[in-house]
Amino acid sequence: MRLNSLLVRHADLVFACKTFLAAMLALIVALWLDLPRPYWAMATVYITSQPLAGATSSKALYRVFGTVIGAAATVAMVPNLVNAPELLSLAMALWVGLCLYLSLLDRQPRSYGFMLAGYTVALIGFPSVSDPGSIFDTALARVEEISLGIFCATLVSTVVLPRSVAPAVAQRVESWLKDARRLARDELAGAGREPELHAQRLRLATDAVEIETLAGHLSYDRVADANTIRGLQMLRRHMMMLLPLLASITDRMAALGDRFREAHPALEQLLESLAQWLSTDIGERQPAEQLREAIADLRPNLDADAAWEQIVLANLVIRLRELVDISSDCRALELAIAAGRDPAQVPLAFEPEAGITPQRHRDHALALWSAAGAVAAILICCALWIATGWADGASAPMMAAVGCSFFAAQDDPAKGIRSFGWWSLVSIIVVAIYLFAIIPPIAHVEVLVVALAPTFLIYGVLIARPQTNFIGMALAANTATLLALQSTYNADFASYANSSIAFMVGMVMATVVTKLARTTGAEWIARRLMKTSWTTLAVTAERRGFNDRAAFAGLMLDRLGLLTQRLAAIDGSDRGDVANLSQLRVGLNIIDLRRARRSLAPATLAAIDDMLTALAIAARNHAGGAMPDALLARIDTALARAVQEPAGKAREDALIGITGIRRGLFPEAAAYRGAPTDQRKLVA
Repeated sequence: MRLNSLLVRHADLVFACKTFLAAMLALIVALWLDLPRPYWAMATVYITSQPLAGATSSKALYRVFGTVIGAAATVAMVPNLVNAPELLSLAMALWVGLCLYLSLLDRQPRSYGFMLAGYTVALIGFPSVSDPGSIFDTALARVEEISLGIFCATLVSTVVLPRSVAPAVAQRVESWLKDARRLARDELAGAGREPELHAQRLRLATDAVEIETLAGHLSYDRVADANTIRGLQMLRRHMMMLLPLLASITDRMAALGDRFREAHPALEQLLESLAQWLSTDIGERQPAEQLREAIADLRPNLDADAAWEQIVLANLVIRLRELVDISSDCRALELAIAAGRDPAQVPLAFEPEAGITPQRHRDHALALWSAAGAVAAILICCALWIATGWADGASAPMMAAVGCSFFAAQDDPAKGIRSFGWWSLVSIIVVAIYLFAIIPPIAHVEVLVVALAPTFLIYGVLIARPQTNFIGMALAANTATLLALQSTYNADFASYANSSIAFMVGMVMATVVTKLARTTGAEWIARRLMKTSWTTLAVTAERRGFNDRAAFAGLMLDRLGLLTQRLAAIDGSDRGDVANLSQLRVGLNIIDLRRARRSLAPATLAAIDDMLTALAIAARNHAGGAMPDALLARIDTALARAVQEPAGKAREDALIGITGIRRGLFPEAAAYRGAPTDQRKLVA
């Protein structure tokens, strides 16, 4: 226990020592095997290593994949096009752009493999154009050295004091659930101001995206228990439903009015009991079945004369039941994970179909635009290199490819490339000190290891900390590469200065071209995210709700997380929709309406379809602000038809779905007043 506590407190230093051990192992083995560029193996360790074993394994797997594909593409291109430098430059630039495009679309651990397959062509190909006959040997050596570095990084990560991804995900999930329960308690109790509740909800959405990214490495974690991994995956699917559910509950309480607690004392007592139940430790909780019974007693019977308040109250009560079920399931799964039990044996109250499947938003236009910027930067650097005949000019397009690939996913890639360039300059200075002051007198590898230790241990600590990970990675990768350690010392200051200048020219060129090519920033991306979400909602309405509910919820929550990261760039009129999860809630209600379709009268079904058609048109044409009043009229017509349906599950599902759509799209609209008298007679 003391050892575990010590490792947790000093996890940064432990990671730094492990990574340095793996890097030195890779370097020494590469020297022993007489590989041509042993420093590639050393640099690969720092590029691949992550504090968590699963993250290291996933990155290692796709780094091997990307390197092999990139090396094969280089062997195919360079010998065949070396006599046409312009055509070769175009082919290599287009390859980098294609791989970057695929990487930006994927947004999962394997995206690293696509990106690496792209810029590996630049790393191998551009320096080899002066000696195309040896391209196969160079590419093979690159694969061997990178594979060696990956093997050493993975071996040390999984054998020496391994840190599993599962506990990190479990800790984040536990913290997220505590925050979600606190938010639920505040909303049920009517505590906290609306802006504060919105901020909490958006923060939870952002954290959920981060947890999903971290959890993507679970399947590569060989240290974690299989039951733990399955339990965490099931728990994440349940917990993500809490956000739209809480937003719906808050909305229904708002629809009932400020004084609904006084008008419904039994409901007030239930809300207080539920708030207390959510914040109580599981061992001290009252049985969930007692709350379910209390909720069932409050559920009103909706008849043909049901008023708006009764419809909303029935909707609220059903959502409260779902909250109890989800919270109960989450606690049960947490206990199963802690005990290491198979989560499949845990009885769950919430319907699996109503959960969430992780889905990723894909923006083809943005990915294509980013890829085009990378292609332009590489071609401009190649043109400069060819026109000047610069001997070491290969570094310019090479670094342009690396810089554009690494930072293409950012709203302002030029800022990231510029920062990377400055830290690269620091690496150049550090390497100069090593090459021309420290290393020359060293004659034994043991002394070299001791000399390298202080610098690379510091880099390891920086990599281990999220706030300095980027800095540590830039310093470690560049220092290891620029040191170019070989079995014999052959450093030349003029050659080093020339290659360093070319290196920095590549970074500057990548920065300038990316700044020109990616003139759009967070505001443009936020508008695209909002527009895409409205389009998805329109498609859902056009398909009459026949969507995969779990996939729809996962996709919309992923976009929500991306939007909250850019909240400052969103127009004020749209921020309310984002904070209240309006689009997500409306879409889920449309999908839920499909359950009622088979049992509804033709006239009611026609009114609902008419409403969905109008909703689809309005969603596709939505450019901000309020939805058209004509749509509200169609929603009220569909609601009036549904009220007249015979009592039963179909009518209840229809009323709940239409009510959710009305509240999601028109939260400020006056209460529904029922159908006109002549329409009631027509329905009858």
